[in-house]
Amino acid sequence: MLEDAKLKHGFRCIRISGAPSDAVHVFIRFLYSSRFEQEQMKKHVLHLLVLSHVFSVSSMKTVCIDQLERNFLAPDNVVDILQLAGLCDAPRLSLVCTRMIVGDFKTVSLTDGWKVMRRVNPSLEQELLESLVEADTKRQERAKRIEEKKVYLQLYEAMEALIHICRDGCRTIGPRDQALKGSRAAVCKFPACKGIELLVRHFSTCSVRVPGGCANCKRMWQLLELHSRMCFTPDTCKVPLCRHFKEKMQHLGRKEETKWNLLVCKVLESRGTMGFISARTKFSTLKPDGRSHAAPRLVGPV
Repeated sequence: MLEDAKLKHGFRCIRISGAPSDAVHVFIRFLYSSRFEQEQMKKHVLHLLVLSHVFSVSSMKTVCIDQLERNFLAPDNVVDILQLAGLCDAPRLSLVCTRMIVGDFKTVSLTDGWKVMRRVNPSLEQELLESLVEADTKRQERAKRIEEKKVYLQLYEAMEALIHICRDGCRTIGPRDQALKGSRAAVCKFPACKGIELLVRHFSTCSVRVPGGCANCKRMWQLLELHSRMCFTPDTCKVPLCRHFKEKMQHLGRKEETKWNLLVCKVLESRGTMGFISARTKFSTLKPDGRSHAAPRLVGPV
């Protein structure tokens, strides 16, 4: 900057074109004192960002970017500031602007800044539209993962309720060798208990019962098999058919076994228990074959 200074009336003068004189005064003051007035900064922040970039004053550039992010960005100017951030090599500001545009695209797309940008900078429009599609895809994937986790958590609760009913008994259902507590008992602490009770009662009286013949019975068969895969004490377990399914595991194909192991791991993971890692090791008896496998789908809600 000093090398470009020219003598005028005995003084070395530096000509700065394209910026208001007040903005230049703030810029020069910052160079000498590293200070600025908030009101002046807010008023000339865009010009100061350009000046700090052109003359490589990184400290002022950082201040300008911070001011823009905190106090200046709005839907009606964010497109213009995004383009300015690109010209001034301000990647963090560009990212903040892009997030605002994607987050409130409906409003931003109606502004004059967006309409002008579409005409003069179609490549930037394409980039923003791609960012919008990517953000929407991630949002859908996140919602899908949340929904899947809810399903796996419901299965975990169903396993707890099944053991509770078969081992301890609840108010109106339980093992034959124990007295039922009846309606005088407190509210059951297992949220899936009522649903499992209805399934068990149906399963015990259904005339079809074979897997595939009745949707409710098929659901019960699957829950019993899932329990068997999560049970470490089949010899003393009171859940029906636990040992039967343990023996059945020995005859399953590799692909089917991998799917069930994956389901067990996801059910345990949904609870976030400390024993998840050790449980994963116990259940993963087969080495993965390098291919992705979907967990078996259980019929209907628990």
